[in-house]
Formats: sequence, C-alpha cells, structure tokens
Amino acid sequence: MDILQVVGFALIATVLTVVLRREKPELALGVAVTAGVIIFLGFVGKIGAVITVVSGVANRAGLNMVYLDTILKIVGIAYLADFGAQICRDAGEGALATKVEFAAKVLILMLALPIVAGLLDLLLKLVV
Repeated sequence: MDILQVVGFALIATVLTVVLRREKPELALGVAVTAGVIIFLGFVGKIGAVITVVSGVANRAGLNMVYLDTILKIVGIAYLADFGAQICRDAGEGALATKVEFAAKVLILMLALPIVAGLLDLLLKLVV
C-alpha cells in the first residue's frame, strides 16, 4: 500500500462518512473507525522492516539491546496511543482522547525511567 492508495482510500472513506453522518451517524463512525484500522493494519508490517534496520545499526554500534528495546516500546506506545486518541476524537470524545494520551505519557515515563536513571548515574560518575 503506497501513499496514493492510502490518501485515495481515506478520501473515499471520508466522503462516505460525511454522507452517512446526516442519516446514520453510528454507521458513519463505524466506517471511519474501520477505515482507520485498515490503514493502520496496512502499515504494521512495514514497522518490522524499520525495527530490523535499527537493530542492525544498534548491533554494529555495540549498543545495549535493552535500551533499544525500551526505545522501540516507547515509540510503539506513542503511535498506538495517538491512533487510539484520534479514534476517540473522531467519535466526539475529546476528553477520553486526552485520558488515552495521559496514560501513554505515564507508561512512556515509566519505561524511560531506567534509561534516565542510568544517564544520571553516568553524569554523577563524570562529575565526581
């Protein structure tokens, strides 16, 4: 699936959603969510290629794979949370979208804490 296909598909789904929203709003939401999920699933496989390249570079650089795994988890949480929050906003639930984003920020902070602590320990060793 290339970007032209995605944009074309999204435009068709958008027009259909706008037309349905007048008569059957619940069906319009279903079309919008389904279209979003189809686009998301169309690109999930491409993430594997990115992870493979990043892992190869990290191995050549001698980076600790624990840090790379944590960073990839953080990126995954950010993308999934953004996707979920956008679905909530599409459904008119902005407050719920904000809660999804807040939960993602807390999870990201929890995952990043060991990395931040390691950096602070390294800085303290350099200073002392």
